[in-house]
Amino acid sequence: MISQLAYLGIASPKAEEWRQYATRLLGAVLAEDGSDGAVRVKVDDAGYRIAVHPAAEDELRYVGWACNNETALRSYVAELRAKGVELHEGDAEVLKERQVAELYWFTDPFGNRHELVWGQHSTPNSFFPGRPMRGRFVTGDLGLGHVVLIVPDLQAADDFYAATLGFRLSDRVKSDIFNLRFYHCNGRHHSLAVAEIPGMTGINHLMLEVESFDDLGTAIDLFTEDADREILLSLGRHTNDLMTSIYVQTPSSLQIEYGHGGIAVDDLTWVAGSHDLPSIWGHHRSQAYIDGPPGIFRELEGTEAAQ
Repeated sequence: MISQLAYLGIASPKAEEWRQYATRLLGAVLAEDGSDGAVRVKVDDAGYRIAVHPAAEDELRYVGWACNNETALRSYVAELRAKGVELHEGDAEVLKERQVAELYWFTDPFGNRHELVWGQHSTPNSFFPGRPMRGRFVTGDLGLGHVVLIVPDLQAADDFYAATLGFRLSDRVKSDIFNLRFYHCNGRHHSLAVAEIPGMTGINHLMLEVESFDDLGTAIDLFTEDADREILLSLGRHTNDLMTSIYVQTPSSLQIEYGHGGIAVDDLTWVAGSHDLPSIWGHHRSQAYIDGPPGIFRELEGTEAAQ
C-alpha cells in the first residue's frame, strides 16, 4: 500500500524563479539541480521533495508516492496489475534522477503520471530552513504534505483512487460550488484530494505544513510585503482537517497552501464526514484568485470541454 506522498514534479517556463521563491518565502532550501536543469527543493532531510523542470508551459509532470519497503512496493505492484493497472518499471536513469531505490509508474484515467517508489534518499540532519523559522516542516512518516488534483468526473476518480489504489476516504465537501473528496494513506488527514471540474485534469495545489504557528504568521508577513507574489486566499481554517492556512502564488500556475495544525486520523476510530463548506472562517478570495483560478490544468481530450 501507499504510505505517503513522496515528491511532486512540475514543469514551468519560470523554473528559475523558484530558487528565490522557495528559500526566501517558503523557508525551504535548494538541492542539486536535476540533469535537465530542474530546480529541486528540500523541505526536510529527503534528497528533494519538489522538482520544477524548465519547459515552455506549466505542466504537471508526476506525483511520487512511497511504499514502506521493497516487499510492500512489489506486493502492491502485483495487486494493481491484477486489477488491470498497466505499470512500467523505472530504469537506472530515472532511479538516479528521483533518488530512490526502486520505481514503477502508471498513468491515471485522466492522463496524469504517478510513480510508486521505496527507498527515497535521505541524509539525516541535512535540512536547515532557508530563512529563520521557529520549527520545521511537518513531514517524516506523514510525507511531503498533500496534493489536490483536478478531475473531470468525481465518481470515476473515486473508483480509481479509492477502489483501485486503496486510498481511504477521510471526508467530502459538497455544495452547489464545491465537489471534493479527501483521502488518507497515513495519519495525515489527507495526502490526496480530488476536485471535480468537468472536462479538466491537472493539479490545483500542494500543501506544506509547518510545526509552528509563528512560521505561518511570518509567511503571511513575507507574502504581504512581496511585490511579486500574492496571498490568493486569506488566513482561514478548514472545516474538515482543521488546518489553519493561507494559499499563495508561486512563480508557476500551481498554488501552495501554507498551513499549520492539521488534525490526524486513525483508521480504528475515524468516521468520514460530509461538509457543505470548505472553511469554518476566512480563506477569502483575492482579486488575483478571482481573475484567474490557480492551478495547472488542461482540457482532457474526448470530453465536451475539449470539443
